Amino acid sequence: MYKKIVQTCDFLKERVHESPQVGIVLGTGLGGLVEEISIRHSIPYHEIPNFPVSTVEGHEGRLIFGTLSGKEVVAMQGRFHFYEGYTMQEITFPIRVLKMLGIELLILSNASGGVNPDFEVGDLMLLTDHINLMGTNPLMGPNDERLGTRFPDMSKPYDSGMIDHILDIARIHEIKLQHGVYAGVTGPTFETPAEYRYIRIIGADCVGMSTVPEVIVAHHMHLKCLAFSVISDLGVHGKIVEISHKDVIDAASKVAPKMTILIKELMLRI
Repeated sequence: MYKKIVQTCDFLKERVHESPQVGIVLGTGLGGLVEEISIRHSIPYHEIPNFPVSTVEGHEGRLIFGTLSGKEVVAMQGRFHFYEGYTMQEITFPIRVLKMLGIELLILSNASGGVNPDFEVGDLMLLTDHINLMGTNPLMGPNDERLGTRFPDMSKPYDSGMIDHILDIARIHEIKLQHGVYAGVTGPTFETPAEYRYIRIIGADCVGMSTVPEVIVAHHMHLKCLAFSVISDLGVHGKIVEISHKDVIDAASKVAPKMTILIKELMLRI
């Protein structure tokens, strides 16, 4: 893996001469933040050596380099999921590349189903913790010490300082912001009512099919993380309705402008 990471980084450095400070992973329906980036380079995933290719609607599949609020950023417009058939190592490979390109902070976003009865469709949730229900871990197998330690600490998966900044920005701009625990599952099916109840009982506030593997790998490489989840449907008794992927995209797209404000303002503070 290390040789592939170096090969991919060398390819990107030949195309892009800037050194990004912040990496951003844009999930389902949340690619609109790219419109706020002063883009210098846009590289389709299929042109990048060793990169997977997005196969899910709502994931454009481009690596964007530019500036956002004066900060050098690299944004993944579309991510990869375990349910697409990729391995855990493949879906987290881009995070390792971004780290070796120089980023110090990783910001992630996703769409999820809310299981907290106080949540509503269209809420924006700040992740404070997560539960890995995917049945595997991207760090399984031999460990390469050049990438990180065998047993990385996960006591603070999401950076408390960044969370404080976001809470303050949300207060200033009067943006309603929930916070809570994200449960990561494999998908691609949406949950049954019994699964929603189980996920709530074990302590989660929402459930989705991404983010957790990326955060684990980020911590393996000593990257700070911050993550947002758009509540696109509800897994609460009496509020469960039939849901489609289009519904998820539509709900996420409506909330994207609020997340854009929070991230743009954060770039001015760090």
